[in-house]
Amino acid sequence: MCGIVGIVAHEPVNQAIYEALTVLQHRGQDAAGIMTCDDGRLYLRKDNGLVRDVFHTRHMLKLTGNMGIGHVRYPTAGCASSAEAQPFYVNSPYGISLAHNGNLTNAEDLKHDLYRDDLRHINTDSDSEILLNVFAHELQRQGKLRISEVDVFEAVAGVHRRCRGAYAAVAMITGYGVVGFRDPHGIRPIVFGKRQGEHGMEYMIASESVAFDGLGFELVRDVEPGEAVFVDMDGNLHTQQCAANPVYSPCLFEYVYLARPDSIIDNVSVYKARLRMGEKLADKILQVFPQHDIDVVIPVPDTSRTSALQLAYKLGVKYREGFIKNRYIGRTFIMPGQKQRRKSVRQKLNAIDLEFRGKNVLLVDDSIVRGTTSSQIIDMAREAGARKVYFASAAPPVRYPNVYGIDMPSAEELVAHGRTVAEVAQAIGADWLVFQDLDDLEFAVSKGNKKLQRFDASVFTGEYVTGDISQSYLDSIERLRNDSAKQEYSADPQQVTDIAEAAALIDFHNSR
Repeated sequence: MCGIVGIVAHEPVNQAIYEALTVLQHRGQDAAGIMTCDDGRLYLRKDNGLVRDVFHTRHMLKLTGNMGIGHVRYPTAGCASSAEAQPFYVNSPYGISLAHNGNLTNAEDLKHDLYRDDLRHINTDSDSEILLNVFAHELQRQGKLRISEVDVFEAVAGVHRRCRGAYAAVAMITGYGVVGFRDPHGIRPIVFGKRQGEHGMEYMIASESVAFDGLGFELVRDVEPGEAVFVDMDGNLHTQQCAANPVYSPCLFEYVYLARPDSIIDNVSVYKARLRMGEKLADKILQVFPQHDIDVVIPVPDTSRTSALQLAYKLGVKYREGFIKNRYIGRTFIMPGQKQRRKSVRQKLNAIDLEFRGKNVLLVDDSIVRGTTSSQIIDMAREAGARKVYFASAAPPVRYPNVYGIDMPSAEELVAHGRTVAEVAQAIGADWLVFQDLDDLEFAVSKGNKKLQRFDASVFTGEYVTGDISQSYLDSIERLRNDSAKQEYSADPQQVTDIAEAAALIDFHNSR
């Protein structure tokens, strides 16, 4: 899960990209980066940390130009490393930079092909750098000194032929423009919008439509699966379908947890989808526990609020805010180690005792992944005086790892993996537990867009839409993603790649 943005305007874009990345901060809190282009020169600032901490006035002043791309990142595997902060850059051909959200499932094969056949060197462990080099090689194959949108679209078609997995990307081609493209399954989201500037039309490409709202951009539409959107230096928009057989299969977890509720993704309001999740979950509670004795419904902030509110309304039960959140603590789903996650939950949430004391409480969360957060929150509810603590998940049981750009842990660390609902309830300490049914979740999302007939629901079903995921691949990512591997990774300084050589290739304005 990462956030990407690209802008072509008739005025400096540094501040607009900064503001868009701030709005997309929920998609990644590990690193941030901006690259701009001004009269054929590239200017880059990227580092570990939140957007507000990475970019200071001295950095912003040097990010000149009317065209640029930006990225916020969290690590899909391993721990934080500034070497893998994006955007990435290659100088040949033309000078291309790229920011990517997703994960290539054939990255190792591509890396070998790039070295052996394309004679390209990969300097980090990031599959985003691999995606950049594949795109660059496909563009170089055109063999032209000057290129057009036709050549750009042919290069994206080449990416689709070679790359597998999930990728929503923005790439800036020095002297030409910005291109946004999406994998043929449309797993990760990407949208584009426009605004009328003083000197002509300006365009933005971003992960979520919410990035447009504060900057005066109007949402045009989603980038279709397999499609590319190219905005040239003059502000002209070009679009083309570049995949042979695109199949709309967006990630369900985007609607459950990842996206902001005020975003429109694949022409579906995330907010309305979550309202429908709450309605469906209430229907299931009435079916499974018709004689329930729930006194109050309390959401686990923040993502579950919308679903919990509608659930309480449908049940005819009081809705109360029982937890107060410290907004200066990062999302625990993203925390790299179990010990750090345990500590952060207590720092992040504080219970209001009077909403729990002597009551039968139904806690509602968007999902249950490791169960660490859920079990601690249930403990907090009991400590605050709750008589009974029930738990409802707006998503089905998460039983399988994600391979498309979300750092779902290894299968053995998923609390629902290999367990029944009753066993999960016992593991997290709930008096009873209810999960959303997958059919109901799919209905809650697809009702907003009848074109959505298929989803990537692999974390719930273990069925991977790209059809190329073997057990050996799952075993390999399990070795990378379990907590012990992450602790070992962060303790080994040799695994942090030095980017000085790559940085020397461009005008790397990174003064501290």
